[in-house]
Amino acid sequence: MSSLVPIEFQAFDMDAMALAEGRVVIILTSEGKMSPAVRRANRLTRGAVARLVESERFAKVKSGNVISLAWPAGMAAEALDILILPRRPDHDEARKAGAALAKLAGGKPMLVMAGNQVRADELALGIALRSYDFVAHKTKESDAAATITISHQKADEVAADFAPKYAVADGVRMTRDLTNEPANVLTTTEFADRLAEMQELGLEVEVLEEDKLAELGMRTLLSVGQGSVSPSKVVVMQWNGGDKDDAPLALVGKGVVFDTGGISLKPAGGMEDMTMDMGGAGVVAGTMRALAKRKAKANVVGLVGLVENMPSGNATRPGDVVTSMKGDTVEIINTDAEGRLVLCDVMWYTQERFKPVGMIDLATLTGAVIIGLGHENAGVFSNNDTFCDAFLKSAKAEDEGAWRLPLGEAYDKQLKSRIADMKNVGGRPAGSITAAQFLQRFVKEETPWIHLDIAGVASVSSETSYAPKGATGWGVRALNRLVQDNFE
Repeated sequence: MSSLVPIEFQAFDMDAMALAEGRVVIILTSEGKMSPAVRRANRLTRGAVARLVESERFAKVKSGNVISLAWPAGMAAEALDILILPRRPDHDEARKAGAALAKLAGGKPMLVMAGNQVRADELALGIALRSYDFVAHKTKESDAAATITISHQKADEVAADFAPKYAVADGVRMTRDLTNEPANVLTTTEFADRLAEMQELGLEVEVLEEDKLAELGMRTLLSVGQGSVSPSKVVVMQWNGGDKDDAPLALVGKGVVFDTGGISLKPAGGMEDMTMDMGGAGVVAGTMRALAKRKAKANVVGLVGLVENMPSGNATRPGDVVTSMKGDTVEIINTDAEGRLVLCDVMWYTQERFKPVGMIDLATLTGAVIIGLGHENAGVFSNNDTFCDAFLKSAKAEDEGAWRLPLGEAYDKQLKSRIADMKNVGGRPAGSITAAQFLQRFVKEETPWIHLDIAGVASVSSETSYAPKGATGWGVRALNRLVQDNFE
């Protein structure tokens, strides 16, 4: 697996600029006002910074941009990076500026002369998030990322503010690693083993095997994985950081480690991307890691259903009828609509066992949500306005796109079955909504519930503000913020 870039904080020392190797960063406002560190860099480079400020180019530079001077005279560094940033940037500005620096670092040491810069902890978070690279299966040995050093006048305070953010960044890293892994590596067993390792962080982790799932009556979940040689599993992770008697918040993730579509086989083109169909479970895992590492003062339980959807002589057929743990029967029209079959049993088990104060499920559930929202927003569905608004506020605060879509009884008509209580698909119209309507049938009336369809945001084909191409880790920061602001 990958590791986070090391980030250290040290007392502000302008003398370090001359001898620092790799890259040195100074921060300049768009007005060109020079801080002590900028003035020192200007003297070291014999006026190069002042000439830049006086140039026509500088007048066109926007906040968050970086201008690099290669092999600056008077310095040992191979580059002097001039970051344009207000004295008091907002959170997004600071993080995106850090991400811009991370792209330049290229594994080399970097000294950031932050002085008394406000939100230096957010700047560091941007560096941590964007420094990610998944190279686990490349034979060329990669160099370990060099340390990023942030020199600040209040280094100890900034380091303390950054510590919980670094824990969240590590949760994002785990989610990305899991989502990027190929299916021959991240089998259901390997996935469960990686989650069990988090017991070292203080999480309570249980792995429910197929015999236990059968005993519990999770027949819809088991029907998805019965065509694969990989055993289906449910992993339960508990973080008990709040009051003993407080009901937990529940997170439930779809963990289809590979999705061929089953007997309803997907087209060959693009099927290799279905290694990311466990993205929902990946977000749950990363969030639980973040909460444990920062010692969140809340009770949160994370459950993931781990299966592989394969065609074989033992696979579920279109037209089969399966009874869920709840007791409702489902006519399986399309075996490629398998995620909801996994989730419905795990969601029912979650409510029966934990009686959560609220439940959020996450899944790369439908291609329809990509048609509707593209790769900018996850689809959000909920039965509770207060709960949903709290999540949307958290997602906005963390710059993770989320857009609420409707639910309604009229959509239920599309799920009517001639021979069972319901079908598992409702046809092409409103495909994301009918999928959510299916899941809502397994939500108890007293349970506040949110369904997040993350098919468009879990893994993308081009880089984002905070991630390279591939897995984004979307959702870990928003869910962590939801817990922090509403359950601690």
